[in-house]
Amino acid sequence: MTNTNKLVGKNVLITAGAQGIGESITRHFIDCGANVAIHYFSSADTANQLKEYADSKGQKAVVISGDLTKEADANTLVKQTVEALGGLDILINNAGSLVARKLLSEMETEFWHKVMDINLTSMMFVTRAASPYLAKNENSSIVNLASLAGRKGGHPGSLVYSTSKGAILTFTRALSTELGAQGIRVNAVSPGLILGTSFHNTHTTKESAAETTAGIPIQRAGNAADVARAVLYLASEYDGFITGATLDINGGVYNM
Repeated sequence: MTNTNKLVGKNVLITAGAQGIGESITRHFIDCGANVAIHYFSSADTANQLKEYADSKGQKAVVISGDLTKEADANTLVKQTVEALGGLDILINNAGSLVARKLLSEMETEFWHKVMDINLTSMMFVTRAASPYLAKNENSSIVNLASLAGRKGGHPGSLVYSTSKGAILTFTRALSTELGAQGIRVNAVSPGLILGTSFHNTHTTKESAAETTAGIPIQRAGNAADVARAVLYLASEYDGFITGATLDINGGVYNM
């Protein structure tokens, strides 16, 4: 990308920034000269490796653990980010999980709330804490990670996951209206089949992946870097008239 120099020196917080798509996003921001706050829940080793990578390039980096379904942890994450980096320009809301596949007939109330909290409530907590700091800049950006499942409904057993990801699309549009006057753009990316991540390694069988790939117009599945490049595009300042949008990353499976 020819515009990535606009990210040099920017302060970026990436939730779940040390695993799967999040790890790739973090590496791409580091390669573009940004300072990064790397949140993790269970991927401490990778988070520390990413910090060392940023350090080797002379950029600021901090590693912060936390359970973002807890309001206090989300508030602490943002506070420690600002203290370590000196401010906040970009928030990447990447944390989320399918957790397990459950049909409606199997759905326990506790499980429903758990997945909604992981994917949606945590995003609200972090964004609410971060928005006053983002508003201090002339140009700030939020990018939310949604999913093709939020568009199409997902495969059987992903009812609550798909519902939460669909809600993120609406959350993004609503926030773009609410925060626009503060100079904060809010967009989302909606990835389809992204192989090579723990998410699909855990929840997608090889047979299902092959069947899905066969139906992708460009005849390949996506990878984490495909998503990371799109996130950087939306986060960068040069596209400053784009807000409230969702960029689909699915090889042409869903193009409405």
